[in-house]
Amino acid sequence: MGSEKTSRNANPGKATILALGKAFPHQLVMQEFLVDGYFKNTNCDDPELKLKLTRLCKTTTVKTRYVVMSEEILKKYPELAVEGLPTVKQRLDICNSAVTEMAIDASQSCIKKWGRPVSDITHLVYVSSSEVRLPGGDLYLAKGLGLLPETNRTMLYFAGCSGGVAGLRVAKDIAENNPGSRVLLATSETTIIGFRPPSTQRPYDLVGVALFGDGAGAMIIGSTPVPNLEWPLFELHTAIQHFVPDTEKIIEGRLTEEGISFKLERELPQIIEDNIEGFCVKLMGFANYTEKDYNKMFWAVHPGGPAILNRLEKKLELFPQKLNASRRALADYGNASSNTIIYVLEYMLEEAKREELGENEWGLILAFGPGITLEGILTRNLTV
Repeated sequence: MGSEKTSRNANPGKATILALGKAFPHQLVMQEFLVDGYFKNTNCDDPELKLKLTRLCKTTTVKTRYVVMSEEILKKYPELAVEGLPTVKQRLDICNSAVTEMAIDASQSCIKKWGRPVSDITHLVYVSSSEVRLPGGDLYLAKGLGLLPETNRTMLYFAGCSGGVAGLRVAKDIAENNPGSRVLLATSETTIIGFRPPSTQRPYDLVGVALFGDGAGAMIIGSTPVPNLEWPLFELHTAIQHFVPDTEKIIEGRLTEEGISFKLERELPQIIEDNIEGFCVKLMGFANYTEKDYNKMFWAVHPGGPAILNRLEKKLELFPQKLNASRRALADYGNASSNTIIYVLEYMLEEAKREELGENEWGLILAFGPGITLEGILTRNLTV
């Protein structure tokens, strides 16, 4: 997505998304085969846990996912499938290499669609919750792409599922405050950092097994596109962030000797439902829209899971087709954490082509992550 011809003009000085790119590991997992494979690879035969995961796999609506984990990796590192062993070093060795490779691939795809030389990139924003090292993945990505040493780099670590929109917010600020700049935003995630065998002591781990996927995404962001050289896809009008007080334990992750241990509380969808309307109304107000106008906008929502999408749809009384792009991304890639919003935006462009001109000029880009943090950007689709 970068070759779309622009139909609407971007406002001078406003940040725009100029190209999108994505990349995935080679291992494709079909949801109907996941349960047997997971229990085989972890040498577990607990029938109750297996039944629970089977049910979860159906309710997530995920059909396919890409993952770094493979039988080859488990043969080389069998300790990853054993409860209680200190494996953080092995995990980071795998993750650090994998996320860099995927981020390079996604960025190269994005740069190719953008159509300008890599030397024109002035800033890099790198997002990941899947690696820990010093120097960080931003440096290895810059090196792998051949970015100039003068490129200004910013890292966002462990922002979770809201990381992609948080990175977009940061890239927007950079682009608008540095005229002529071109920002590469890259996200890259793998679940190996938290891969663990099933356990009756951690039933919530099975939600992650049934839901999360791996991959990478990239965008080029800049203001005042060069005529006949750059074709902007979306204009980023206004970005806001909000954290819900006293909800920091709802999504929690801890780095341990066994990797990262994640915990998701059941209250998450309800908390998002209780707070989403006020957040969206505030954001829409910057374009003089009100709560009566929800269905006059497009909705690019990070698909944290079907329960979140269903509650948002019901709370705001959205037409079912409004979340098509989010549901498609969830079905095809699972919840790929910070990357997923990029996949949603690609599908959003496809959906917009089927709408009448002007029907969905304005919309919201939304994501929810640890905090509980709500990220949102009021956006114009410039391609329809």
